[in-house]
Amino acid sequence: MNEITLDSPSVNFLEANTNAITLEELAEQCVVPTWANQELTISHQDFIQTVHDAACNIFAGETVNTPEIRVSHIVRGRIPSALGKRSSELLESEKTQFYQRLAFAFTIPSIHECIEGQRLELCIGGVRNYSDLNLYRANRGMEKFTIFIGWRVNVCSNQVLTGEGVSLSLEVMSVHDLYKGVMELFNGFNMDRDIELLQTLTQTRLTESQFAQIVGRMRLYQALPSYLQRRVPKLLITDSQINNVCRDYYNNPNFGAKDSTISMFDFHNLLTEANKSSYIDSYVQRGINATEVTVGICKALQGDSEYSWFLG
Repeated sequence: MNEITLDSPSVNFLEANTNAITLEELAEQCVVPTWANQELTISHQDFIQTVHDAACNIFAGETVNTPEIRVSHIVRGRIPSALGKRSSELLESEKTQFYQRLAFAFTIPSIHECIEGQRLELCIGGVRNYSDLNLYRANRGMEKFTIFIGWRVNVCSNQVLTGEGVSLSLEVMSVHDLYKGVMELFNGFNMDRDIELLQTLTQTRLTESQFAQIVGRMRLYQALPSYLQRRVPKLLITDSQINNVCRDYYNNPNFGAKDSTISMFDFHNLLTEANKSSYIDSYVQRGINATEVTVGICKALQGDSEYSWFLG
């Protein structure tokens, strides 16, 4: 495997309800869960290393940063010889732990674009949640991973995901299968098409009244009866995140309103900024949805009907 040596950026791509950890800490401080037959699952560190190796190979010659890793939902245990001890009597060597949820991302800064004066760097990452697996089954089952390739806004670490470079549920039986699936995703990713889509967002601006109408509708969406909500395109952003979007409309120095208007590209960044408060297991889905909603509203402003409900 390729050695990961470069320093990671200091700004976190996912901030809420998570803790930072290194590859070394994952390998040295965490056990690897097993299936009921005692066969090992794919470890978190092998997951990260496999995706990083695939990126180094397919983007050979480019600068590939070290992964930023976030974890949550720690599961604590003990070794078999300490089963009868009180927790206060446990030695450090008798304690075990692993993290149920993990997300990581790393940038390739030598592959970058500029939109509205903002530098976007190619970004790759993944998400893993052990609760997706039934570890009590007698035989080893498929393991599920989420992989993504997209862009990260350099100034703030906002993750831009269009959905074109995302595999939400990659099911594999081995590290080899995982590597193969990651390479297929990378090979199918069209960087130019992704950037072209984001460029179109710079061509439309919202007035303050239009912005207020849209975020007001977003708040109403959460309260819609289920039969009405099914008629409206899906919105995954939460009420508290919408509040953050409203606050940042006035206060965000990079993507807030300018002369009482805001571009749809900046509006999209307000949504992705708010998405940093999501839990690991919903982070990628909401990131994709932020792009879908932004592009849909942009089209609605040009006369398309699909997302017209958000315009009132």
